[in-house]
Amino acid sequence: MNSDYRDKNSRKKQSLLSSFYFAFIGVFTALKAERNLKIHFVMAVLVIFFGIIFELTKTEWLLVSFAIAGMIALELMNTAIERVVDLVTTEQHPLAKQAKDIAAGAVLIFAVLTVIIGLSIFLPKIF
Repeated sequence: MNSDYRDKNSRKKQSLLSSFYFAFIGVFTALKAERNLKIHFVMAVLVIFFGIIFELTKTEWLLVSFAIAGMIALELMNTAIERVVDLVTTEQHPLAKQAKDIAAGAVLIFAVLTVIIGLSIFLPKIF
């Protein structure tokens, strides 16, 4: 077997592992620094706890899982956009404000959807 092939293959594996490593670092960095992400994380833990208590069905777990993962992923994207905007400009620029507000709006819309999903799953189990 060609040693160039092995070198490229091992670099790809190292690159893939590095990608996962840096992604986890990004999540933990944001979790330490971002208040809203901490709130979403605590809410996710509570939802999982109550999901276990109320014995959610597979379909309900699927919906809850998508809601939790989507919310956290979207909050991470919002954080990334905010950081990039802050990196690019320190002045008050209307487009910088719009970029941050639009990203926050996306988070808000998904947060409303997750509340609707949560209420539709958990309220019938409570009442």
